Amino acid sequence: MTPPQHRHQAQRPRTARRPSSEAGFTLIEVLVTVVVTSLGLLGFAGMLASSVASNREAYMRSQATLLSYHIVERMRANRPAVLLGAYTVSLNDTPSAGTVAGDDLVGWRTLLSNYLPAGTGSVSADGNGNVTVLIQWSSRSDNTADADGVENRQFTSQSRL
Repeated sequence: MTPPQHRHQAQRPRTARRPSSEAGFTLIEVLVTVVVTSLGLLGFAGMLASSVASNREAYMRSQATLLSYHIVERMRANRPAVLLGAYTVSLNDTPSAGTVAGDDLVGWRTLLSNYLPAGTGSVSADGNGNVTVLIQWSSRSDNTADADGVENRQFTSQSRL
């Protein structure tokens, strides 16, 4: 007689049962984590959008500063015409070319419209060589009374020739 053969059964490893408080994340914990993470990402996106808008506004103001220096330097090169009032122009006036002062103003207004959205400018000078340059451009803003949200920004510089 042959001895009976024993079948070897795979035995399951015995593990200690965890208490129910350590059983893992519940669905509510996962949802709370998702909500908190989403709020953090939305806050970060809002800060990024605000930063981009502030940088754009700073860039426009820098351009206005450089363009005001541009016309003042041209005026310094033609001081006699400044003292006669040839460089005086308001925001609504259209300068005419044909003279050095007129060509300077037409070129300056072209630069304003190229570098600033809806850019325009005015120049006033007195007989003593004191010059005031005002540059105006459009900027989108949410806190204006305009229905389109367009707000006019201005930069003013004063110089003595």
